[in-house]
Formats: sequence, C-alpha cells, structure tokens
Amino acid sequence: MAERLLEIYRSNQREGNLLFFMILAFLAIFFMPAGTERFDNAVLEAFRLTNWYAREHVILCLLPAFLIAGAMAVYISQGSVMRYLGPSASKPVAFSVASVSGTLLAVCSCTVLPLFGGIYRRGAGLGAAVAFLYSGPAINIMAIVVTAKVLGAEIGLARAIGAIVFAVVIGAIMHLIYRKEEAERSVSNARGFGGDEADKPVGVIALFFALMVGILVFANWAAADNQAWMAVYDMKWPITAALGVLLVRRWHWPPGQLLILAAVVAAFATLAPGMPELPFVIGIGGLMLIATLRDQDREWPVQSWDFAKQILPLLLAGVFVAGFALGRPGHEGMIPSEWVAAAVGDNSLLSTILASVLGALMYFSTLTEVPIVEALMGSGMGKGPALALLLAGPALSLPNMLVIRTILGTQKTLVYCALVVLMATITGFIYGNWWV
Repeated sequence: MAERLLEIYRSNQREGNLLFFMILAFLAIFFMPAGTERFDNAVLEAFRLTNWYAREHVILCLLPAFLIAGAMAVYISQGSVMRYLGPSASKPVAFSVASVSGTLLAVCSCTVLPLFGGIYRRGAGLGAAVAFLYSGPAINIMAIVVTAKVLGAEIGLARAIGAIVFAVVIGAIMHLIYRKEEAERSVSNARGFGGDEADKPVGVIALFFALMVGILVFANWAAADNQAWMAVYDMKWPITAALGVLLVRRWHWPPGQLLILAAVVAAFATLAPGMPELPFVIGIGGLMLIATLRDQDREWPVQSWDFAKQILPLLLAGVFVAGFALGRPGHEGMIPSEWVAAAVGDNSLLSTILASVLGALMYFSTLTEVPIVEALMGSGMGKGPALALLLAGPALSLPNMLVIRTILGTQKTLVYCALVVLMATITGFIYGNWWV
C-alpha cells in the first residue's frame, strides 16, 4: 500500500506537495494559540515592528539605495567593476576597495542589500562583494563610537578591530571556497547594460554616485537640538542641488523639468517640515519619472524597480517574522526576554553561540544594537556574548538572509551566515575568557 501511495505521489508530485502544505497550514491555523496574551501581543509586535520599519527605513533608506543600485547597473562600466572588484582582480585591492566603500555608507543590514546586489550583478567577485556586504553595516564609525561611549572603550575597540578583520577574512574565505566557480564566472560573465566602458568620464560618474550616497547618508540623520548636528543634517539640500546641476550639465537633463520638481519638493518641505519623507519620496518619484521619459536613461528606473520588487517584499516579510518572534527593543515577542537574558548570562561557549545566533536573526537598525546590548548586560549578559552579538547582529538579520539568498543562492548564503556566526562566536569567546 505504501509503495502504491508513493508511486501515485511521484506521478503527480506538484499536487502532492500542494496538499501537504495546505494540510500543514491548516494545522498551524487550527492549533494557533489565539486569545492567549503572549501570542496576541507577539502578533501586535510583528505589525508594530513592520509599521516602524516602513515609516523609518523604506523611504529614507531603501528608496535611495534602490536608485543607487539601479544606477550601478546602468552607468558603471562592467570593465571598471571587473578591473577593481572582479574575480580576477588583485585581492588586496578588491577587498580594500570593497571594505572602504562599504564603511563609508554606514547603513543597516537591509539598506546595504540593493547596493550589494548592484555590484555583484555588475561583475564584482564574490569575495569582494561579501566584504562590501559585511563592512557596510558592521564597520559603522558612528556605531563604534557610540559603543565605546556607552559600553566602554575596551568593547568598542574590540568591536572595531573584529569588524574590520571579519570583512576581509570572510570575503577571503568565500573566495577560496568558490574560487573555481568564480574563475568560470570571470570568463563567462557577460551581464550588465551598455558597453564595457562608460560613456561619461570616470570623474563625472564618481561625482554622480558620491552625491547620491551623500543624500542617502545625510537624509538618515535625524533632526536634533544641536547646532553642529543640524549643520550636518542640512547638508542634504546642497548635495541634492549639486546632483540636479550635474544631471543638467553632464547628463543633459531638461532644466525646466528639474526646476519644476525642485519647486514641488521645496513647497512640500516648507508646508510639512515634520514629514521629511514626503518631499523625499516626491523627489525620488520625480527623478524616476524624468528618467523614464528619456530613452537614454530609461534603463535606470527599470533596474531600480527590478531591485525593489525582488528585495522589498522579502524584507517586510522578514521584519514581520522577526517582530513576532523577538518583538521590538524593550517589548516582548513570542520568545520571552528573560529566556534571552538567561541564555547569554555568562561567558561560556554556549552563551556566546546563542548570542551570535540571536544577533544573526534579530533586525537592528543603525545604532539600536547598542542600547539593546546595554540592557542585556544590565541583566547579566557576559562581555563575550555581548561582543559576539555586536559583531553578528548589525551585519545579519532574518530579512537580510532572505534577500541574500535570492542574490547568491541557498548554499552561499548559508556559508556566509555560518562564517559570520562562527567568527563572532570565536571572537566573543576569546574576548570573554582570555582578554577580560
């Protein structure tokens, strides 16, 4: 009988799988502990975290990242990427360029994804692309300074050294593991848009991307009652104006259309000063509309949209699951915070492993990992697990993993995540038991 059923299943495997998942989904819904306080609160936390992520990160972080990634696919020559970051490029040069480029962004683990996808799709080698992927959120100068100030200079220094070493070592290991595949990719890689050389001078292209990265970085600085801080925050307006001038002078965009867009953005910024997202999204939408109307620039919004539809749904789904399981900072999800504090309450190897895995699954926006670790240390968390969480957490998250899988595939994603967790565990364990 069993053999007959197996034969029937094999003859119509698709329908069998569908039946299996339908039964599984029904059982999950049937036995769902709806009505219990913890479950209901976890569901609310999932929606609250997703709502917070949509409000705080999608418009000001992800939208400009999608634009930059799309522009990478269109305006950066594949020859330049292959020369400096490709599989056959000098490894010291490739890893140095990738690490420095990622460090300058100071973005979270999700905002770096479109940029990582852009350079990898354009032909960057796996090792260099992974070094860039890790360095963006992990080697964050602001986060390291805040870590040293809040948690102590010693752990701040350990985080800085560990993150820099991780970016290079993890990139190098990924390159060595997949060196044969990368060698084939360097020969057969014919992806990209346009010719092998850019149709604009390298200096113009570099300025174009520097201005867009400047908008991405400074748009994320929140307004504060501090004159020096606000001077940095206000830099986004001169940078945006410079981008418009560059598009008119070197891209030959119609100045009339850009002036109309600038007037609309300025009007909304003046009328709604407490909603910076509104003029920001209008400005991005206007730029993409003008680019769409120009035959020579239409590929830019097409590629940006390709990144957005691939990445954004997975990020939102991942944030929802992370919120359900772990809640927001200071709020409970399905997993009680006491369990977390008890699990990482000393410098043992098990506590350090759990801290690394927990950090890899949680979503941390820029700088939020520091107060979370401070609270956990106040509840008895050891210094070793604290460092492990600081090294694994900002660079990985459940939403981040889901997207990386669509770019690199399941195997490479698992290897990358395992390397981050393993190195964070080893570093944290050594720091917790022999350094302190």
